[in-house]
Amino acid sequence: MDIKLRHAPSSTVARCVLAPGEAINVEGGSMLACSAQIHVEASTPGGFLGGLKRAALSEGSYFVTTYTAPPQGGWVDVAGRLPGDTIALPITPGQDFYLSQGSWLANSRGVSVDSQWGGMKNVFGGQGGFGFKASGDGHVLIGVYGAIDTVDLAPGESITIDSGHVIAYHLAMAFELRRAVRGKTMQTLKSGEGWVFDFTGPGRVLTQTRNPRELERLIVEKSAAK
Repeated sequence: MDIKLRHAPSSTVARCVLAPGEAINVEGGSMLACSAQIHVEASTPGGFLGGLKRAALSEGSYFVTTYTAPPQGGWVDVAGRLPGDTIALPITPGQDFYLSQGSWLANSRGVSVDSQWGGMKNVFGGQGGFGFKASGDGHVLIGVYGAIDTVDLAPGESITIDSGHVIAYHLAMAFELRRAVRGKTMQTLKSGEGWVFDFTGPGRVLTQTRNPRELERLIVEKSAAK
């Protein structure tokens, strides 16, 4: 699969060019357009419970749509729900990634994307307890709000990131969730920051430059003021 990105970084569309007979799995609602004669089939990987976990726990869709190219090949365009960038994240055996809720758009058939319990740290960090685990060999397409920054941490190197801006990270990485101002709830509230993650390498962390929770809060405030 050859992935071509256009309209980056504010309104990125990912064109997934497929070889004859090649297939791609796409999250429901993420397909923008596709070439003629592409075979489309909806299924529920993992069966009833797998679909239920994606929809109820990870904010994904119950059905996953598989697009398979005809003998002459084809393409599928996918895009995120919010204005922002899209990245083709390479997945290699033994290097599994955790993806936050709402970020997964599509994946090549060599990659498995399943609901993943992120732990109570993610619950209190505002991301929700469940996200997605991407494993296997290939690429996963993730969409973000704003632009994407990639941080590669060396062994022992650390970084602090606001919880609302974390979009994906190596599952093997060590991390801690804490208040922005350690041990001081009132100072945390006064600073305007809530919870942050401390990541320690080695590993990779992907962040989004805008926080969708802040957008949601602003919409709620404006609606309540009317």
